[in-house]
Amino acid sequence: MAGFTVWDYVVFAAMLLVSAIIGIYYAFAGGGQKTPKDFLMGGRSMSALPVALSLTASFMSAVTVLGTPAEIYRYGAIFCIFAITYGLVVLCSAEIFLPVFYKLGITSTYEYLELRFNKYLRLCGTILFIIQTMLYTGIVIYAPALALNQVTGFDLWSAVVATGVVCTFYCTLGGLKAVVWTDVFQVGIMVAGFSSVIIRAVVVQEGIGRIVNDSYYGGRLNFWDFNPNPLQRHTFWTIVIGGTFTWTGIYGVNQSQVQRYIACKSRFHAKMSLYINLLGLWVILACATLCGLSLYSIYKDCDPWMAKQVSAFDQLMPYLVLDILHDFPGVPGLFVASAYSGTLSTVSSSINALAAVTVEDLIKPYFKSLSEKKLSWISMGMSLFYGGVCIAMAALASLMGALLQAALSIFGMVGGPLLGLFALGILCSFANGIGAFGGLISGFVVSLWVGIGSQIYPPLPERTKPLPLSTAGCNISSVNWTTTENPLTTVFSTPTAERPALADNWYSLSYLYFSTLGTLITVVVGIIISLLTGGLKQNTDRKFLLTKEDFLSSFSWSKSETVMLDCNPFSVADEGTDNPAFSHIEMDVASDKDKVNGLQA
Repeated sequence: MAGFTVWDYVVFAAMLLVSAIIGIYYAFAGGGQKTPKDFLMGGRSMSALPVALSLTASFMSAVTVLGTPAEIYRYGAIFCIFAITYGLVVLCSAEIFLPVFYKLGITSTYEYLELRFNKYLRLCGTILFIIQTMLYTGIVIYAPALALNQVTGFDLWSAVVATGVVCTFYCTLGGLKAVVWTDVFQVGIMVAGFSSVIIRAVVVQEGIGRIVNDSYYGGRLNFWDFNPNPLQRHTFWTIVIGGTFTWTGIYGVNQSQVQRYIACKSRFHAKMSLYINLLGLWVILACATLCGLSLYSIYKDCDPWMAKQVSAFDQLMPYLVLDILHDFPGVPGLFVASAYSGTLSTVSSSINALAAVTVEDLIKPYFKSLSEKKLSWISMGMSLFYGGVCIAMAALASLMGALLQAALSIFGMVGGPLLGLFALGILCSFANGIGAFGGLISGFVVSLWVGIGSQIYPPLPERTKPLPLSTAGCNISSVNWTTTENPLTTVFSTPTAERPALADNWYSLSYLYFSTLGTLITVVVGIIISLLTGGLKQNTDRKFLLTKEDFLSSFSWSKSETVMLDCNPFSVADEGTDNPAFSHIEMDVASDKDKVNGLQA
């Protein structure tokens, strides 16, 4: 396999350079970033299209670029059912959560928790969010860099540091506007990277018909699996029901996404940004699926992983790129640029969101005398600080990958109970602070119990259903270039002999249901405790609830809708999509060796 050429490095450097230039432009355009509102919320003047593309970009980390095609190669195209899930998620976010957040004019979503319940719940939400996002960004920077490095020889640390520094640079200078517009550019790069692979694969395989045919006979077009068993990893129901709860926790209440759509200039633009972003999600899903099916069609007789050509499934895409595109100078570089664009867009959102949450929830309430100018400088300082923290977390991931991976999976379970907490506040007028807190804790305990259990006793292959792979057509005497052993291996591994009864039913629950479980328990317990502690007697201000007027009143062009309440008219910071699916699917980095051998049998 040929390595990287000079042209590939040129293409990659150009991508970083353009991102940096956008940051410099927004640092000075329109008088620069004078107030924290300009810096953290783009002055609440964004329009729907760039915000929609930005939401799509930060949803798609490099994990998506490398992980989803490998997921489809290994488990089949049932992953496409997520197209239905995304539709439901956008509908819930736009019609339930957005109207309430937008009319309150808040910057940090956790501010809502104080307005509706009390300041202790706000603090809980903020701290969980900060820990979760920092863990996520560490892995999201390091894992793709590792996969690309092992296959292409692309220098690991120079790539990690370069992406981290450029990202911090444009976040610190240009604020939310720079984050959004660099995301728009990076979505273009990601689609270009995917397209180059798909077009070349179609040419190599002499037409898309052959790719579809191979996939059909290889059992990869397994779209419909209506098995209602909640223990099966991916079925129609786990993806539609579990996936909807999991992703609504991100699109509906997670700071990184909410911050951006609240930065729109009107509620109509905010809703449109979510609906346009849905088209983006579908396009990305279609591209990733086609890449996954092309992978299968090309390697159906000689699986690179079983032939020891790659050491983990997320290295399959870079391997394919070098295999079929090595004659085109600069094109492998474009693909690597597209994977890193995914990283940049996610990390920049995280940095901006972390800065917003820190300033709004941890600094402003306690230092009330700070001027706008000072807060603006503090916001920039926070961006710089969190940028440094993200690079440090990536370094930590290289040393303790498996621990971070486990920590992330555990924090991925935070999403469910938090979604339940916001749902209680917005949908139940009688929910009170005691009920909300009780619900949050119980939702948490159950999520952590299942989540940690499933880390210690990973589900057996008959639950995950990997599809057969073959090495029948391999020329084994071919050069077997070395791959360094992957440091992100699972922390816990226990032999199957000692699996307790719980392991094969309760702990084998599909990872997509962790969020659902957390949300439902939080809501149910919250309602019961609120009713027992006099929730019906309290008088809740209607502006904190979803009212009939909010619901589906969105497309009224005539009324001016930006009613700013006096809570505080700053906008929300953007943060990295905390991708719960990430911990299990998209990083096969964390699969342990005995499990792997079980799959080959």
